[in-house]
Amino acid sequence: MAKKATYGNESIKSLRGADRVRKRPAVIFGSDGLEGCEHSIFEIMSNSIDEAREGRGNRIVVTRYLDGSYEVQDFGSGIPVDYNKNEQRENWELLFCEMYAGSKYDNAGGAGSYEFSLGLNGLGLCATQYASEYMDAEIHRDGYCYTLHFEKGENIGGLHKEPYHKRDTGSRIRWKPDIQVFTDINIPRDWFVSTMKRQAIVNDGVHFVLKEETAGGKFNTNKQTLYRRSKRRFGLLSPENIENNMSQTEKATKRNPWAWIPTLYFAQGIPFIFNQTCSKHFCKLQFIFSI
Repeated sequence: MAKKATYGNESIKSLRGADRVRKRPAVIFGSDGLEGCEHSIFEIMSNSIDEAREGRGNRIVVTRYLDGSYEVQDFGSGIPVDYNKNEQRENWELLFCEMYAGSKYDNAGGAGSYEFSLGLNGLGLCATQYASEYMDAEIHRDGYCYTLHFEKGENIGGLHKEPYHKRDTGSRIRWKPDIQVFTDINIPRDWFVSTMKRQAIVNDGVHFVLKEETAGGKFNTNKQTLYRRSKRRFGLLSPENIENNMSQTEKATKRNPWAWIPTLYFAQGIPFIFNQTCSKHFCKLQFIFSI
């Protein structure tokens, strides 16, 4: 039996760099199991959602790859990764490799870059990078294409910057959660579907696309799913169509002002949510499946 170490001054250690997340992922993600891995995925999605809510792009594409990696692409303004005069460091080092570095600390006072944001602590991107087997970032911004590569929390090769002449902007982050950090990294498809549906409800006008890689490096576009919440003026259903497709029981429920629980109806084959608390106003949730 190994001799137990004496508890003394030299017993105290400080975790640095990627070890701050890799050795204790539950502190950041709430779990070192599947739930924590799912949390890390949502951290990256949240950054893209924040961009879309600010009117910078309206489409978010989430891709599941056969090697167990995931990718989130948005069409916002692109992550700023060049030199930061205030911090006297490269922004890519701050955002991808520094805990508590971000642009959302001043939002409450109205002086920040975002009116509303899901992420506030400057942890999500860096922590997910630290917890990954590898991470690749491609960013289109200010007429340049920036690329970065990381392995197990360490940058490989620095920042690559090349002129980019197309008009699109945005960020594409692909990474594989590390099985040495999480006990389970096989996130089921249902989690992506339910998460994207919920975000479609609360983020009006944002389109969420789910893609899945198949054998041979192709993508299963037949099962590609688009989730979006449509405003009334963009809707395919008029109040008359809704009324005609509802059963008598549903109509009676609709007239009940005390029916607080929203009910899922199917009108002309398209599901939407009718807010029963008010019979004159409603919102529609439209899920379009390209099958």
